[in-house]
Amino acid sequence: MPEARVIRLHPDGPEEPVEPTVPGRGWDASVAGGLEFLRRRLTGDYDTDEFGFDPDLTDHLLLPVLRPLFERWFRVETVGLENVPDVGGALIVANHSGTVPMDALMTTVALHDEHPAARRFRLLGADLVFQVPFIGAMARKLGATLACNEDAERLLTEGELVGVFPEGFKGVGKPFSERYTLQRFGRGGFVTAALRTGVPIVPCAIVGAEEIYPMIGNAKTAARVLGLPYFPITPTFPLLGPLGAVPLPSKWFIAFGAPIETASYGPGAAEDPMLVFNLTDQVRENIQQSLYQLLLKRRSVFS
Repeated sequence: MPEARVIRLHPDGPEEPVEPTVPGRGWDASVAGGLEFLRRRLTGDYDTDEFGFDPDLTDHLLLPVLRPLFERWFRVETVGLENVPDVGGALIVANHSGTVPMDALMTTVALHDEHPAARRFRLLGADLVFQVPFIGAMARKLGATLACNEDAERLLTEGELVGVFPEGFKGVGKPFSERYTLQRFGRGGFVTAALRTGVPIVPCAIVGAEEIYPMIGNAKTAARVLGLPYFPITPTFPLLGPLGAVPLPSKWFIAFGAPIETASYGPGAAEDPMLVFNLTDQVRENIQQSLYQLLLKRRSVFS
């Protein structure tokens, strides 16, 4: 039986033949790609950079695991991607929340999958992240490194897109009653890194993460015993055991604001405490206002 030939009609031109879909071809390609990935892992035929970033593992394992959450569970909508440069270094500064830092992971997917230049997002994490078995190693593989100015400046100088969450554990572990209220941004270390390298600062507001694990209590004794900054009590955890670890399917928005230019100040401006304070406050206020606007845009927590 002859193979079917599909014709696509164009209103302004001639008919154009379209190659028929061959059943199974996509599946075969996926299997072949998976086997090739396993071969590279077993033979060591892949590269990592000086920080431990593993693009091969990120693209073929870590990002595919996160995409279903991004696309179907949280239904993330991104706004303002045109404010993130296609090339060169930039510092993304975002609010932090959610009891578990899922916001950093979803922003990583947004910048890689939805930005026209498919930008890598190099996160800066607290020491505790890299002390946790398996989690620390995977964070390194995904491109994260210690939240210190030395590492941040090296990455920015190399033209990387660096992400910082200045609220730290104060933000990610704050009670649900304080949702979408920014905590203190520290002493502005991220601003000094931007000033020394002359890269733009891009404020980023994330709505949706606050509701995935609504933190209604903090078991401080358990946190102290485990060496954690907090031990969350949510409506489902620890009451429902492992099921309580499933995040609620809140509706997310990630908005990238207009970049704040720093190159004109010169690297010496990093030593000016008043300028650092003012820029830190400007970024914080920008993010807070963006959060209010996004909350008005969202119809409800889950839609």
